[in-house]
Amino acid sequence: MPDIVRIYSENNDFQHLEVLKRNRLKRTQSGEFFVEGVKPIELLIKNNWCVSAFAYSEERLSDWAKNILKNSTADKHFELPLGLMEKLSDKEEFSELLAIAKILEDDLSRIKIKNTLLLVVFDRPSSPGNLGTLIRSCDSLGVDGLIVTGHSVDIYDPKTIHASLGTLFSLPVVRLQSDKEVLEYIRDLEKKIGAIQIVGSSAKAQKEIHDQDFRPPTVLLVGNEMHGLSSNYKTMSTVLVKIPMHGSASSLNVANAASIILYEIYRQRKYQ
Repeated sequence: MPDIVRIYSENNDFQHLEVLKRNRLKRTQSGEFFVEGVKPIELLIKNNWCVSAFAYSEERLSDWAKNILKNSTADKHFELPLGLMEKLSDKEEFSELLAIAKILEDDLSRIKIKNTLLLVVFDRPSSPGNLGTLIRSCDSLGVDGLIVTGHSVDIYDPKTIHASLGTLFSLPVVRLQSDKEVLEYIRDLEKKIGAIQIVGSSAKAQKEIHDQDFRPPTVLLVGNEMHGLSSNYKTMSTVLVKIPMHGSASSLNVANAASIILYEIYRQRKYQ
């Protein structure tokens, strides 16, 4: 049974919950992160992530929340008055249930390897909204795993989780330091499943996405929002591709562009 901890003021327990929401360093140090929203919490539980605590107010609990708490395996349940729950929540109409979950290790073995492999590498994402949106697209369009490299936004930022609609908990997302580690991983995979094409996305590429055969095992490389694909990743690429553009815009938002490419990969693999 979880320990019930009643919080009546902005004490140390409250401050610990609040700091996990806003401070990346504290999340890293504690190995925990903050989850809010019905869908994210449902996917967190469905995918068997370790929940260390729930926070709620007895003054406002739906049958949905009561059922989750009844079946909870968390170490602690924090009971708060409505006013403190409102301070913790980022929503306009504050959440009735908040979760504190354990951060997973960045273990590449979480990615299931198969002959139809499709991986995405997002280098140095700077926007939690873009990262969360791409996670959501990857989950929707048959990607086996997402690798985030370099100095990037935190994948456990509440804004990232919100933008992903909780699909972060369904898709293996692993952080690596550099392109060298990515290339080493790809070469190791090739020993198991054979040749893997490395496709870089670039607005300046010559080849358009519909002219590229995406049916073989593929790693799609996506660059930073401002600087695009790095020179190292361009050198690593088997081929560079672009989305055909019309109108005055010279490029698309990175998450939108990657989603379009992923749909083309999905279309080719399903219908060709």
